[in-house]
Amino acid sequence: MLIRDLTTPALLVDAADLEHNLATMSAALPGPRLRPHVKAHKCTALAKRQAAHGHRTFTCATIREMEGMAGVGLGDDLLLANEVVDATRLGRIRNARITVAVDSEATIDAAARGGVREVLIDVNVGLPRCGCATEDAGRLADLARRKGLNVRGVMGYEGHVVGLDQRSTRTQLCEQSMQLLLQAHALVGGDVVSAGGTGTYDCNTWANEIQAGSYALMDTAYAKLDLPFRRALCVLATVISVSPAYAVADCGLKALGMDHGNPSVDGATVLFCSDEHITFVPESPTHVGDRIRVWPAHIDPTVAYHDRLHIVEAERIVDTWPVDLRGW
Repeated sequence: MLIRDLTTPALLVDAADLEHNLATMSAALPGPRLRPHVKAHKCTALAKRQAAHGHRTFTCATIREMEGMAGVGLGDDLLLANEVVDATRLGRIRNARITVAVDSEATIDAAARGGVREVLIDVNVGLPRCGCATEDAGRLADLARRKGLNVRGVMGYEGHVVGLDQRSTRTQLCEQSMQLLLQAHALVGGDVVSAGGTGTYDCNTWANEIQAGSYALMDTAYAKLDLPFRRALCVLATVISVSPAYAVADCGLKALGMDHGNPSVDGATVLFCSDEHITFVPESPTHVGDRIRVWPAHIDPTVAYHDRLHIVEAERIVDTWPVDLRGW
């Protein structure tokens, strides 16, 4: 099958660029130094490729991702890096090592009631999202142990840092965040200090495992950081209307993650996206029926809009992988 035979919009993954990204990360963070975050691609076939490169511990964002990874034999060590108030489904997962993040008495209670046996204390290291205060981490760890849970260590996400343009600033602020996490770890104990993302994978030298995910496919937000990873994923779209000043293709808000801004189109200026359309100004003559490649600014929500990834070499589709970890 050729790319031209696809119904658009469709996700394309360049096979060579994907392999480059997986190999580059494997060399930088071998084995358990990386805990790939599957929320970025939601695809067990891609996770199997990551495992083949030596990464067999995984981070998940949803219970559905945890269930799906365990179901295909990738359950050596799964971390749900997100709080839940009902852990019953997690407790029912078999043939997998399950760990869940907790940051409060309520989420510790949920883990214990749900049958989860292992937790990480989630610490707020600067991103105003989940996580307990550094000084409260020890108390929560003690509570979890009293409830019969194994506290493996701590996690914290410097999400407010990972996308900053200047590497020196990323490194400086990452260190500040990790000092908070290490202070919590001193109170909590355990073997795990889990943190990081694609933007800090190489400058976060304080965590002993990094939760990067976007590196495998990349997007324009991370591409501007001069990382050694290639943009491997785009959305194939078809030009459906051409006017004297602009053109329109069939790829809009329902096919793209837009929270990091507009996507890009090589050789064109993107004006805006609407529900099913992208309006752009091409630099060269463009005709109805032409195919364009749209580069998303944010991989994670973009992939979650689609049912499958088409793996391509030049104009040929060599494989199709279901995006089988969608849902909750």
